[in-house]
Amino acid sequence: MAFQFKADPDAASPLYMQLAHKLAQAIRQGEYHADEALPSERVLSESLELSRVTARKAIDRLVEQGLIIRKRGSGNYIAPKLEQPLSRLTSFSEELHQRGFKPSSRWLARGFTPAAPDEQLSLGLGTGERVARLERLRLADAVVMNYEVTVMPEAVLPDPMAVQASLYEHLATLGVAPVRALQHIRAINADTKLAGLLEVPVGQAVLFITRVGYLESGLAVELTHSYCRSDYYDFVAEMRREG
Repeated sequence: MAFQFKADPDAASPLYMQLAHKLAQAIRQGEYHADEALPSERVLSESLELSRVTARKAIDRLVEQGLIIRKRGSGNYIAPKLEQPLSRLTSFSEELHQRGFKPSSRWLARGFTPAAPDEQLSLGLGTGERVARLERLRLADAVVMNYEVTVMPEAVLPDPMAVQASLYEHLATLGVAPVRALQHIRAINADTKLAGLLEVPVGQAVLFITRVGYLESGLAVELTHSYCRSDYYDFVAEMRREG
């Protein structure tokens, strides 16, 4: 087994915390890959000469941190993790490709509907105008990461069925890809429908993201609501102190 661990008898933290920290470090450094099986509690305890209780508590800690997924009857697996910078406008597909994941979509609906009042407000549309509506699950290496609903003015996206893997890539071919966006992020608890879509327990916290995308002219062309699994997403912002 490649994983090595040596307990520090002088450390203030308990043994299971030391093991959890070492495993987390190995995962973040790429020694394990998304969806790869982690050694079982028995294998960890025997190979590292630790108790199974220590191994179990260390794995429990990693599950709490969202680094590991437990699959009943199968074992423990490395969770895909998407670290998304808040200072750069990129598509879901672009972010996953850059991190070595395979992006895909499971389409739930594509078509036209009348714009709802909040959509009219966000996109500057009049009463009765139609929008293209795209509803899908976004996956990384076949694991559901988020549920996404995008609406765009019909004039901007006249054929929603033409969108394949990447919406932004398709919009670029039409010359209407957003160049900037405003994004709001907050936490909500998953109701029965959302929990079923994201494959999480009812009531689990998820990240609710609302994004409005704009052209260089300032015209709003995209309104996207994303419901992201909080155990799979990290949003990173760099801040500088002035003075």
